[in-house]
Order: sequence, then structure tokens, then C-alpha cells
Amino acid sequence: MSDIEVAGRDVHISNPDKVVFPRTGHTKLDLVRYYLAVGEAALRGVAGRPMILKRFTRGIEEEAFFQKRAPAKRPDWIEVATLRYRSGLSADEVVARDLAQLAWVVNLGCVDLNPHPVRAGDLAHPDELRIDLDPVPGVEWADVLRTAQVAREVLADHGLTAWPKTSGSRGFHVYARIEPRRPFADLRRAAEAVAREVERRAPEIATSRWWKEERHGVFVDFNQNAYDRTVASAYSVRAVPDARVSTPLTWDEVPGCRPEAFTVDTVPARLAEIGDPWEDIDLHAGSLDGLLELAESLGPAPKPPKGEGRRRQVLPVIEIARAEHKDEAMAGFERWKARHPEVAALLRPADVLVDGMRGRSSVWYRIRVNLQHVPEAERPVQEPLEVDYDPWGGLSDPR
Repeated sequence: MSDIEVAGRDVHISNPDKVVFPRTGHTKLDLVRYYLAVGEAALRGVAGRPMILKRFTRGIEEEAFFQKRAPAKRPDWIEVATLRYRSGLSADEVVARDLAQLAWVVNLGCVDLNPHPVRAGDLAHPDELRIDLDPVPGVEWADVLRTAQVAREVLADHGLTAWPKTSGSRGFHVYARIEPRRPFADLRRAAEAVAREVERRAPEIATSRWWKEERHGVFVDFNQNAYDRTVASAYSVRAVPDARVSTPLTWDEVPGCRPEAFTVDTVPARLAEIGDPWEDIDLHAGSLDGLLELAESLGPAPKPPKGEGRRRQVLPVIEIARAEHKDEAMAGFERWKARHPEVAALLRPADVLVDGMRGRSSVWYRIRVNLQHVPEAERPVQEPLEVDYDPWGGLSDPR
């Protein structure tokens, strides 16, 4: 056990030598020290915002669980804000304003920080628009960066300043500070207008399609702007093997950036050398009015076709597995491929649809296959699932 003094408080670090990143050997104490090293820059992304706790209590190679409610046993200096959800439930979520509170959160097993786009003082009016660029498998990194530039242009053309950062994973984030005077419904409508306009301007590389099997290129994900959604904040460490960091950039850096260059080991020195490219982000809050006018001009967004009470499938998609853990799902997929080798040989990377689905408190995994590139006569029918996990009942039945 270890106690550290931070912001005038003693913060207890339990199991400081626990290895969080097996490939790099970084421990929990290393993670705490990283966040203290990037201190004020990391706080800029979370300060005053309620956050969901995404806890990797056994390191990044085990599934995290999501905890909305702050632990009942907590220091009296840990602030909370009460968020109320449509279900009628509420949650007292942690709000960090100083480095002691931030270190306390990391000690719980939080690798990345996941704040809401609102401040605790006004939970009804978001002050941040977030665009998450999510490439489908097989898409070049250069296309992700090209899409980011188009998103920047769309935001600028409608009165907002765009702020770029690596996601620390496969994608890229573009943020904009907004005046906190409109409800979440307007924020989501504005973000969807950004996505549709990016697709209109760059249809060869970008898509705003909601259904995964209908996407190509880079999905401009506008859905992270809902009341209950969170995104890994600036300077968050991500749960990937090389301990990458979601790193703010200048737009001049974007064309040549490589996400693997920004890690727990490199980002503190970068920050000390060049400062935080997002230091002035709070000085550039803009209005959603321009994007809402764009949404009006674009007209209603196309809705997915529906049949009798449920969505009508328009592409030849079959489901392979539902599993509690990703490796279980992938093992099921390998068994399916072994039974259908000729079909598997015709699949393209984007035809394999791997979804991390949010359960009660953790992510479960679904694998589907789009057979669009398989001749119709050769397409296998829907079979019993290779792994049939019930995320609500918790039963797993691997074949």
C-alpha cells in the first residue's frame, strides 16, 4: 500500500505494484504518476463534469465494469452530482475538480476518464459537442485523418472551433466547446447534422449510417452526444496493450500524426515541451445555431426501414456469437469459419461485424457476418449461435 500527498490531501493507493498493462509492465502507481504528471491538462477535460467509472480492477486484459454510482465508502472530499435517467433511476456520479480527486478515481482501477459533456452546476445544458470518428475494419488511417479535416471544415463553416485529438484507440475525436444554453436533444441533432454534412462532402470516405452493416469508410459517430453517453477525455490513457493516450493535437500536427506515438511514456515529456494544444479551449465556446439551421436545411434524417414491430433486415446479415468476453466470441467465429471455409474466404474485413454491447454494468460482445460479397446461392443460413450468452441473465453456452 502507498499514500501520496496530492493537492494538500493524502490519497491512499491500494496495490500500487499491481500490473495494469502486462505488455509494458506499467503498474497502478505508474498510472497515477502519469495523471499527476499531465495534471492540469487532464483536469481540463474532466473538471466539474460528472463521470462514469470504467474500472479495470484486474488490469486491461480483463473486461472492465462500468459504475455510475460513486462508491458509498468514499472520502468526504469526493464531490458527486446526481444524474436522473429516463428509467426513473438516478446516480450520484463522481465529479473531479482537483488532482487529489483525480488520483482517487485512478486508484479505483479507472484507466481512462469518461466524463459527461455537461458541468455539475447545469446538468440539463451540455457545453461540449463530440464527434467520434470510427473506421470500419480495413480503412486506412489516412482516411480517418481526412475525415477529421472535413469535420473541422463543417464545424468552422457553422461557427464553431474544432479541437482534434487521437482517441488512443482505432479512431479520432473532434470536439467543440458550445454555449451551455440548449438541451441535449438540440446537441444530438446538431451533431447528426455534422455527420450528415461530412458524409455529403466526402461520400467516398465517410458515412453517417447508424446500422453497422451499412457503413463504409469512417463512421462519423454523432451518438456520443446523448445524455447518458461518455467519451474518453483528453489525456486519458486507453486500455490498449501499449498504453496509448488520447492526445490533443494542433491541426498542423494532424496530417502526419500516428496514434502509437502518444503513450504514457511519451506524453508527459511532450506536454512539458510544447504545452497543451487545448489550453484555450474554454475561451472558444460557440453557438449551436448554425448547425441547427444546417439540420433544418438537410431535412429529416433517413430512418432505418422497419417491418412489423421491428427493423426489417435489408442486407444478408447472420449472427454468429454472443459472448460475455471478446475472446469467447472470436473463438466461436473461428469455429464458424472452419465449418464454412469457402464462405470465409469471400468475406472482406468490413463484413465481419464485432460489436461491444453495453450490458447492465459491463460490455458483452456480439459477432455478425454480412454475406453481401457471397453469392446468394452459397450463403449459409442462420444457425444456432456458436456462443449464446444472455447479457441480462448471464448464461453462456459455448458449443
